[in-house]
Amino acid sequence: MIVGHAPDDSDQLTLALQQEGDIAVVSEATTADEAVRGVAVVLPDVVVLTLRAETRAWYDAIEHIMAFTPTPILVVANGIAGRRAPSAVRALMSGAIDVLPANGGWTSRFAAELRRAVRLVCGAHVVRHPRGLNPQRESLPRTRSPLVAVGASTGGPSALATFLGGLGDLDAPVLVVQHLHPEFTAGLVEWMGRVSALPVALAAHGETAQPGRVYFAPGGVHLRLTADRRLELTASPPATHQPSVDELFTSVAEQAGADAVGVLLTGIGDDGARGLLAMRGRGGQTFAQDESTSAVFGMPQAALRIGAVTRLLPIDQLAGAVRNATRKVAS
Repeated sequence: MIVGHAPDDSDQLTLALQQEGDIAVVSEATTADEAVRGVAVVLPDVVVLTLRAETRAWYDAIEHIMAFTPTPILVVANGIAGRRAPSAVRALMSGAIDVLPANGGWTSRFAAELRRAVRLVCGAHVVRHPRGLNPQRESLPRTRSPLVAVGASTGGPSALATFLGGLGDLDAPVLVVQHLHPEFTAGLVEWMGRVSALPVALAAHGETAQPGRVYFAPGGVHLRLTADRRLELTASPPATHQPSVDELFTSVAEQAGADAVGVLLTGIGDDGARGLLAMRGRGGQTFAQDESTSAVFGMPQAALRIGAVTRLLPIDQLAGAVRNATRKVAS
């Protein structure tokens, strides 16, 4: 379960949910954007949101979740008389399964009612909600402008050399995360600059991602895409891999939607699998390197196992497939 809440609700909500041991809170969010990203990555059974009438962003978050990662949503609403209150109706129209009024404080009785409500909505059949797909929404791209995101780990430099060498006529930005010690990142970028068919550079914070250019994440920080197609470098959240492929892919899924093309190359572990699934869930085209050409099939296999991969291809066929995919987006 993922919960989204106002900061002052955090302790009470989590304690109330987990009191009897059969409900686990796997992620928390204090902003609507965090909730949307968290659902895309964690893929919980239930989402619980605390809602106040003035917080319009949470209604938008409900619509966005139900459009791209349909999940049963229970809204815990403060300051309403009942489920027929305007804010409750709006939450239901946005796609929530149920609304639970919370006006009596965090009593043991209310906590028990909350847990019962969560159990009822868990496993409920949900459908994709069309309102979040409205192209006029500010959170979604308004033009068809493709963007490519690539993740790699063990064996990645050689695979990237082959892949980038085949992107000669690509008219899209390429954002790359390669797991590597920070001391070796500059050398990697220099090497890729010699073998790539496109210009290669280290990503700079605040830089606009330009078509036909390759941007590598610096060592020790995450590379993310912002709403205006700018590059964001951040050390938060701390992660096993920094930069993290999941952090890149999840931000690209959120900001580029169906305009995104994801590529997961050779590597140990599962970094990138859930992010690639988020991209596919938002209509992006997703590719992974096949086992026969991977130095380590771990990351592609993890993505394949959870249904995140549209096509599994040998490394020498990936560049052509990605070029075709970007042309479909732009057409």
